[in-house]
Amino acid sequence: MSVQAAGNQPAAISVRGVTKRYGPQLALKPIELEIAEGEFFCLLGPSGCGKTTTLNLIGGFVAPTAGEIFIRDQRVDRLPPHRRSVNTVFQSYALFPHMTVRANVGFGLKMARVPSGESAGRIDEALALVGLEAFGERLPTQLSGGQQQRVAVARALVNRPAVLLLDEPLGALDLKLRKRLQIELSQIHRDVGTTFVYVTHDQEEAMSMSTRIAVLNDGQIEQIGTPSEIYYRPQSRFVADFIGESNFLEVDVRSQNGVVHLADGRPVPCATDGTGRSGRRR
Repeated sequence: MSVQAAGNQPAAISVRGVTKRYGPQLALKPIELEIAEGEFFCLLGPSGCGKTTTLNLIGGFVAPTAGEIFIRDQRVDRLPPHRRSVNTVFQSYALFPHMTVRANVGFGLKMARVPSGESAGRIDEALALVGLEAFGERLPTQLSGGQQQRVAVARALVNRPAVLLLDEPLGALDLKLRKRLQIELSQIHRDVGTTFVYVTHDQEEAMSMSTRIAVLNDGQIEQIGTPSEIYYRPQSRFVADFIGESNFLEVDVRSQNGVVHLADGRPVPCATDGTGRSGRRR
């Protein structure tokens, strides 16, 4: 039976009861996660929360201690990375410095023994997608940081993976360039329709780019939702504090009619029925 994700779409990725332990340390507590085909899904949280571990588990760079991972209904947690329909874009670009841009982009096609005629056409398409058609014969050292990152995206997409994993790909860029590439990545996602799983610790980046966000903390998922749901309906104090600026007030929940009471007894309308975990129940 097909797993369903957001909006009753078939799941591109399904993570079922997955944990990761490094010796005695539990880096990732049991998580359940389903990502629909074509989503721009962000894993958001502070350093050490488990977001990169989750990405590495999907990509096959580390093996789960327990649980199962499916990509398009195929179980992959026992498969090596090269046998999964997944490509990864790293923060460090990881380009071959002695190869031209075209050779870097076409490297995966060469390893897959794609015929040269087809390969040339797909390289041209990938370079056009990231706006680097005129840079094919340059070396990576002759490009700016933003251009190198776009080459890395083209190289990852040229093999037409089911899922593109992006591990803080804009973290090494300056603010102005990062903002520009956020727009470009969002446009590329709309153009190709590939499922993107994007790791970041930048709240604004996640809110502006993603269709849904999983907020992680201390090795577990605190909340999954759209940017609007995460911002306006945080399900825990951590999410409310981590997303944007927040003021916290102690209140009494005396009924479930959408009203809570401040410490001095004044009633205040509440956006929920007053039963959220952030309230103090009487």
